[in-house]
Amino acid sequence: MPQRPHPWLAPARLAVAAFAAVALCFSGYHAATDSTGVVNYFSYFTNLSNLAAIAVLGYGGWAGLTGRSPVPGAVRGAVVLYLAITGLVYGTLLLTYPDLQVIPWVNDVVHRAMPLVLLADWLIDPPQRRVRPAAVLGWLAFPLLYLVYSLLRGHAVDWYPYPFLDPALHGGYRRVAGACVLLAAAFLLIGGAVAAVGNAFAARRRTHGEAVVRRRHARA
Repeated sequence: MPQRPHPWLAPARLAVAAFAAVALCFSGYHAATDSTGVVNYFSYFTNLSNLAAIAVLGYGGWAGLTGRSPVPGAVRGAVVLYLAITGLVYGTLLLTYPDLQVIPWVNDVVHRAMPLVLLADWLIDPPQRRVRPAAVLGWLAFPLLYLVYSLLRGHAVDWYPYPFLDPALHGGYRRVAGACVLLAAAFLLIGGAVAAVGNAFAARRRTHGEAVVRRRHARA
């Protein structure tokens, strides 16, 4: 029997979604009025992942308040993975590039806070249905499409969203290929971990719920 999420979770999701939306609107306006441009702004994996997180949290909060069907676990898990990769790449590869830190508080929101929030949401309200390995593989579709888009558009307009995708820098396409292989491995490993942790927490929640039901029947 599915367990009802915490009553405070729905409004909390809506509040976080609204705050993240404000952060993206703030940085989006900044990008639209400077040399970055709107198209380049939406060509960052960070911004696309955070838009997905806003959609998932926003709909999840609304569904929780109205009693509608929740966001499917496979969809939530994909967004958790994308935000986890966003935080990992920022902390390990991009933190030393000051050009990517135009608005410090927005960077903190999209690179640090949102990955942690999505992970916490995943653990507090784990998926109702078991996330299978096929779903984890499916999560890789968006990153692969994003990679193809970034490389093709970068070659056409001579602009790449991240330094490790730019073949004009030291190492050329060999370095880009190496970075892509490492990122693919990270997506697979972290995606598997996200699914495993979600399944484990869901199993524990079901076990706890069944124990509560048995105790109630024993008292009756």
